[in-house]
Amino acid sequence: MQAANFDLTAEGSHSSAVPRTQGPQAKPSSANGHSPSRSLAVELERLILADRRKDEFLAMLSHELRSPLSAIQNAIAILRSSQGADAAVQGGMYELIDRQVRQMSLLASGLLDVGGIERGQLQLQYARIDLITVLISAIETIQSDINRRGQVLSAVWPRSSVWVLADPNRLEQVFVNLLINASKYSDEGGQISMSLLAQDGYAVVQVKDSGLGIAANALAHIFDLFMQVPVASASAPVRPRSGVGLGLALVRKLVEMHDGSVTASSAGLGQGSEFVVRLRALNQPTA
Repeated sequence: MQAANFDLTAEGSHSSAVPRTQGPQAKPSSANGHSPSRSLAVELERLILADRRKDEFLAMLSHELRSPLSAIQNAIAILRSSQGADAAVQGGMYELIDRQVRQMSLLASGLLDVGGIERGQLQLQYARIDLITVLISAIETIQSDINRRGQVLSAVWPRSSVWVLADPNRLEQVFVNLLINASKYSDEGGQISMSLLAQDGYAVVQVKDSGLGIAANALAHIFDLFMQVPVASASAPVRPRSGVGLGLALVRKLVEMHDGSVTASSAGLGQGSEFVVRLRALNQPTA
């Protein structure tokens, strides 16, 4: 958040008593030591970048909506032309429609949630919860998609409960988005892991994948709204992935609303990535 700068005169001072000095006057500068022209140039560059990301977001949003709608339309056409056909074919079409509708619903929910957070209208419903139950629910939500891609998801957590004060639905949304991200940027047969440990008064959740990794110059912006990180590998210089740049931005905003933190790290392209969420843990309840 950028702090506002104010030009204040100390109470009791008298500007008229200050003698006018001779010689060249110093050029005006901003509070951070940069000239106004340089500050204006930086702000202009920021606005141009934001406008470009907005255009990229709108283009990607159109693609993200058109693709599932086209798939649904094709599935409906097949169902209409195959009355009385094999039940397995019809079942596959119904499953495809259901999957695409869920994808569009997730996209719409993300847009509404980000807008609500930006306007300060999203309210959390806090409760004392066992974080393990939230992680299990998040895994169950994404497990079928991971299985469909032939990926392997492993999870490790303590035998005893790890308690936090949080909104269980929003916290589940955080970990579903992290798992979706790990799966999306991993190839078929990729490895995804989730772990939880209690450390120095915090609940620490790690989500790791063996996927395409993140370039060093993209890590600083990975949680920016509408950020699309280009991915590459030796066999495919540019490998586009679906998404409009909402998932990780929403993750950070929701985690920060819980007074937590989230970080991303990667050894580089082709080396996978790791996301770590830290939340303040509560004391174990007494019997």
